[in-house]
Amino acid sequence: MFLIDTNIFLEILLAQDKNELCKSFLTDNIRDLNMTDFSLHSIGVILFKYNKQDVYRKFIADVMPNVKLISLPVMLYDKIIDMSQSFNLDFDDAYQCVAAKYYKLKIITMDKDFKRAKDIDFLFL
Repeated sequence: MFLIDTNIFLEILLAQDKNELCKSFLTDNIRDLNMTDFSLHSIGVILFKYNKQDVYRKFIADVMPNVKLISLPVMLYDKIIDMSQSFNLDFDDAYQCVAAKYYKLKIITMDKDFKRAKDIDFLFL
């Protein structure tokens, strides 16, 4: 089971260099995809910034039926702080790490900052 980091979806949505690799991974693993509510909101913030509300609407319609949306229980928010301080991660990376650990998921990402985290399973595309 996989936790798809925000940057994987944005790579596709913004047609960046590795978008075909990301699409291929998602297609090949369609039954095992999870994303955090934080990623869903972050994608919205970024797409709205670029005035791409129509892309966000299509993303919701096309992707969300195939991805399990997960949230981090509030009782674990203090773990985000611990993760951030222990491994020098920003909030969003620490949130993803705590969620992955809690739900026992492997993070799929292109963000090299995750390499600093320990006891978290990652796959870098």
